[in-house]
Order: sequence, then structure tokens, then C-alpha cells
Amino acid sequence: MTGQTVAVSDRVRVGLLGCGNVGAALVRLVAGHADLIAARAGARVEITRVAVRDLARARDLPLPAEAFTADPAAVVRDPDVDVVVEVMGGVEPARDLIETALRAGRPVVTANKELIACDGPDLLRLAAESGVDLLFEASVAGGIPLIRPLRESLAGDRIRRVLGIVNGTTNYILTRMTEDGSTFADALAEAQRLGYAEADPTADVEGFDAAAKAAIIATIAFGAPIGPDAVYREGITGVTDDDIRSARSLGYVVKLLAVAEAVGDEIAVRVHPALVPVHHPLASVRDAFNAVFIEADAVGELMLYGRGAGGDPTASAVLGDLVDAGRNLVAGARGATIGELVARPVRPMAETESPFSVLIEAADRPGVLAEIATRFGRHGVSIKSMEQRGLGAGARLVFITHRAREADLRATLDALRDVDVVQRVGSVIRVVGEED
Repeated sequence: MTGQTVAVSDRVRVGLLGCGNVGAALVRLVAGHADLIAARAGARVEITRVAVRDLARARDLPLPAEAFTADPAAVVRDPDVDVVVEVMGGVEPARDLIETALRAGRPVVTANKELIACDGPDLLRLAAESGVDLLFEASVAGGIPLIRPLRESLAGDRIRRVLGIVNGTTNYILTRMTEDGSTFADALAEAQRLGYAEADPTADVEGFDAAAKAAIIATIAFGAPIGPDAVYREGITGVTDDDIRSARSLGYVVKLLAVAEAVGDEIAVRVHPALVPVHHPLASVRDAFNAVFIEADAVGELMLYGRGAGGDPTASAVLGDLVDAGRNLVAGARGATIGELVARPVRPMAETESPFSVLIEAADRPGVLAEIATRFGRHGVSIKSMEQRGLGAGARLVFITHRAREADLRATLDALRDVDVVQRVGSVIRVVGEED
């Protein structure tokens, strides 16, 4: 243990970095649930210092004015702070502040998905060296308990795959496109009006947010350091209302999924739109809700569902970690860890396998289907089903394949583009959650 020991008596004093929606909600929860928290933590938990950007801003919070400061470093270095909670977001200065707290022997609770995705392994190693907790339940799915079940409840099981709807903005957009027939642009505008989407929605709709969460999930589920750069990523900006209608006619819904799975000694991690069968539990997850579906050897299948964002749900997850950190401080112990991370190769996207939905516009005349099917067969891609609709003088064909290698499917598409009767190769969407 390299850090100094933090002394705790009958109080656990908390230094809070950030007081936006989540931070303010946490302050209210700590004040409103004080007796319950004390009973569970074994000591009174009190927020004594809060770092904010604007000291002049009015805040209706049950804290004295002197608790606030514009200097986050002063909070971390305060000898009267026992636990540091970081909800300011961003990589810097959050990383430096968390490292400083850990080196000083102070447990840290954070909701910072970007930081944990990029630097989680290094920070976990530092926490272990310092003999203190680094807890980040709120970094992936807001108020949904996920990290703790993966780390503790399923510690003795072999997890095969984790599928997640982990971004509420995109799930809301796809729900409106599915249920109301909205275009992507209209659904996005509605999400922005309701506060589900930022003015610049790039991180959500292009899959960056979900990719960071997928990296964290894969790291915890498989005990290997996986960064966001290792996650294959596609967003939903290319999903059309025609894709939504075609999916529905074939018995699917379109969802943006984070997928992490063990394939032999390798780990495959990706984020992309997917066709999910209507009978799969993830298909019924609507609006801005999140859900994570876990497949493991002993437990079989289970799903965790709830609000994946928002001030109160996220603050609830932060508070759960804070109670754990406080209880461990009082007991002079550390909580459960994920153990030593062991590097494993990441499977290239070209080698991953799944069924696919492929939309093709072609001439409507005898022999066309056979010519197209031949191209699939030449590259080892087997067709499971096909739906045909008239399109003027042509036809719109939607193929569902059996499980195929990504590289083989891509080779098939290249070959189809050179076929005279093929007018256009349209949307290609992976199918997830269905057995061949």
C-alpha cells in the first residue's frame, strides 16, 4: 500500500467534484436518506466540500455556501475529505484529480465513462497499489446495477456474451421511428426538445458513447483491458424509415447494440445497429430506457433493465458506490475487485460472424434471383429467407442470411455490385439475438 491511510471515525466526509444534474441529485439524496445511508454504511455520510465551475450560480441545495469552491484540487487535497466523488466528466482534469486522490489513500467513486473506458485499467492498478476502492457503477448504464453484478454476482460464472442497449438517446430515436413512423431527423429533433439529446448529438448517434460503455463492459466481463479504440463502431445516422419498415415486416426491430463476446481466446467488441427478433427481451426496450442482456454458462440468460441516464438514476448508482466505499473505510477494508486484468487479443471485425439483413434493388425478370443467390453461394454465405416487393419496373429484395463471416459478406456485396441486374445494394444490418 503506497498511499496514506485516511482516518474515519463516526463520519465519512465526501469531497464532490462537479455539481451538475448528477452532483446536485447526489447532494439531495445524501441529505434526504441520511439515516438509511448511515445504517448501511456504518457511519454518517456527509458531503463537506463541492467543486463547481461557477461560484456565483444560485443552487437550491442543503449545503452551506462555504462548502463550495472553484478549485477542484483543493477538494482532493483537503485532509478532512475521506472519499472523493467525481461527476464532472471529461478525461482531464478528472484523471489527474482521481490519481491524486488514490495516491493519497482516498477511495474514489466516479460516473465518468469516458475516463474509465480510456484509463480504467491504469486507475484500477493504482487503486490496488494504494489499497483503496475505485468504484464506477454509474459509468455504464446510469441507475441500472451492472458493474457490481458482473464483478461480484457472476464472478464464478463464465460469461459468454453481453448485449446492451446502453444509449437512451438512440433508443428513443429508433423507438419513435418504429412506433410513429418518424424520420431520423424528426425523431432526433424530438429527442433534443425533450432533453434526451444534446445540441450536438454526435457522441450518441454516431455510437461513441455506446462504444465507451462497451469497452468498460468487456473489460469487466472478460477480465481483459479493452479500450474504446478496440471497439468497432457504427452509429444510427444511416438507418432509414425503410429499414425500420422492412425489419418490422420480417419480425424484427432495429436497435443500437453494444456487443461484447468471448470467441475462443479472443474478445469481440462492437457497437452497431442490429435487427433484434421481436420475441427477444431487448426488442421491447422502448424510449430512453436501457437494458443489458447477459449470457453465461451457469446462470443462462438474464437481463437488467431501467433508466440508463438522468440525474436521479445516475446519482442513485453513485450513492450505492459511495455507501460501499464508506462501509469499507469504516471496516478498514477494500471492496470486491475485478482481479488482475490479463490481455487477450481482440477479434478483427472482418472475422466476426453473425446473420445479416441485406437490401438489394434489382431488375424484375426471370433468373435474377438465381443470379444473385449464386454470388452469395460463391462466397460461402447461405440465405435463410428472402422477401420481395415490387419497385416500379424492378424489385426490392431483402435477404436474411444464416450466420456468416463479416469478410465473406463484404466480398459478396462487392461481387453483387458488379452484376448487371443489380441496380443498388442498399442497407446491410447485422442480426443479433437469433439462433441459426
